[in-house]
Amino acid sequence: MAVVAGVDFGTLSVRVSIVDSERGLLASAIAEYPLHRKREDPEYATQSHEDHMRALVAATREVVRKSGIPADQILALALDTTGSSVVPVGKNLQPLDDYYLWCDHRAKAEAAEITAAAQREKLAAIDWCGGVYSSEWGFSKLLHWLRHNPSKRSEFVSAFEHCDMVAATLCGITDAKRVKRSVCAMGHKWLWNASLGGLPPEDFLVKVDPLLAGVREKIDGEFATSEQLAGRLSPHWAQQLGLKAGIPIPVGAFDAHWDAIGAGCRSEDIVNVVGTSTCIIGITPSVRLVPGVCGVVQGSVHPQRTGIEAGLSAVGDIFQAIATRAATDVPTLCLGLENYRPGQTGLLRITWDNGDRTVLVNPNLRGITFGWNLQTTAQDELFAAIEGTALHTRVILDRMEEHGVIVRRVINAGGIPQKNDVLNQIYANVLGRPVLVPAGNVVSLGSAIFAFLAAGVFKTIEEAQDKICPQYKVFQPQIPAKGVYDKLYAFYSKIYFAFGRPQTVEFGNLLPGLIQLSESAHADTTR
Repeated sequence: MAVVAGVDFGTLSVRVSIVDSERGLLASAIAEYPLHRKREDPEYATQSHEDHMRALVAATREVVRKSGIPADQILALALDTTGSSVVPVGKNLQPLDDYYLWCDHRAKAEAAEITAAAQREKLAAIDWCGGVYSSEWGFSKLLHWLRHNPSKRSEFVSAFEHCDMVAATLCGITDAKRVKRSVCAMGHKWLWNASLGGLPPEDFLVKVDPLLAGVREKIDGEFATSEQLAGRLSPHWAQQLGLKAGIPIPVGAFDAHWDAIGAGCRSEDIVNVVGTSTCIIGITPSVRLVPGVCGVVQGSVHPQRTGIEAGLSAVGDIFQAIATRAATDVPTLCLGLENYRPGQTGLLRITWDNGDRTVLVNPNLRGITFGWNLQTTAQDELFAAIEGTALHTRVILDRMEEHGVIVRRVINAGGIPQKNDVLNQIYANVLGRPVLVPAGNVVSLGSAIFAFLAAGVFKTIEEAQDKICPQYKVFQPQIPAKGVYDKLYAFYSKIYFAFGRPQTVEFGNLLPGLIQLSESAHADTTR
């Protein structure tokens, strides 16, 4: 018997799981932390490092108690986090501000400037992240912070992704240059590419904005995949967590990438990690650059293979918003959805409520619903929103396959699929292929797999997956339903590109124009 702890930092809470190499998941515990938003700035979303660490301590102590496993028998600790979640730091790795979370889109202007400069300067790295830089990513957020915090610039030493910051903290590392940076995080969100010399050149960054002068050197260092160690648990944090000092902590990664590993992802599989948003994660044996995806990175998911990432900026958040507007909750609103039939609502829901992550990479969008009538209910909208997320996923998979990415299996993981068979069946019908759903929750299981590797319990990821990943429930496509969704998809894809591309003459500027008017009105009320 060998036991490890796997940690998953989500948007609102941290989950810590104790996993046994023979018996699988023994226990999990969750601790919440506050999400800071500003009503006057809907793009704003932050959390503090201190809140994350307090929650980690609480959840770790609780899960050790629940599992009944002596703390000194836990052999390793591994962690994943949301991303890109960026924190600027000063001396001794002291945070200078809160994390900019993945769902914070304040850096829209900065992202557009980076994209324009990359295209103008023919920066090769931009092609590896789909051709467009996103407001959800690292350099955009760091530049936004530098522009809006002039009084703190002199204190700025470096910036870190959440997964690297937490690992460094737990290991007692206080020198920014000694922190190992995750290839997963830096490759997908910071234009880092080993084959292109690492980070973008200094002269490129300065052409984006002189405020980025010196930033390359400040965030440069050792970049590592997750079979390598970030360090070992320091005595201070061992005492705080109630664990044994000196246990190994591997280099971290993003939650969706490790959730894919926990869901049993193998080469040529695609995993839809469906939660508040959706991350679409794949492992491919060969490099295929795909316009509009969130990155093609060697070693980001599986250390020895190429990872590919795409996604939807909001999924569960949309479902929750619909329920909130109806003064109810999502489980209640889902009651009876199994009796709905494809297309019966007459609605077509474009799920851009938080912008478009893939393939348009356009934050200046908002949700559209076609087909309302006076009898339309909130439940109708929820069903149409589930259909809309599935149709958007089909747009993404079609784009991947058009550019040579082979999709052998589709797996639905994350927090929602285990609780929503209607969603899984709709996805199978829309995608026209079987959808596999792990029979158990895989959140933090990927972290446990990398902890087992760090402890030397398993030699390969595949060996660990065979031992502890759950079996699948399979949802087969229903032929009549697929036919209806093929017709809906023809409408969906036409609307998707007509309204989502700024260069489209008829409708491309409609949603950005509405956003601009709204922001102007908000600005007027705050004067």
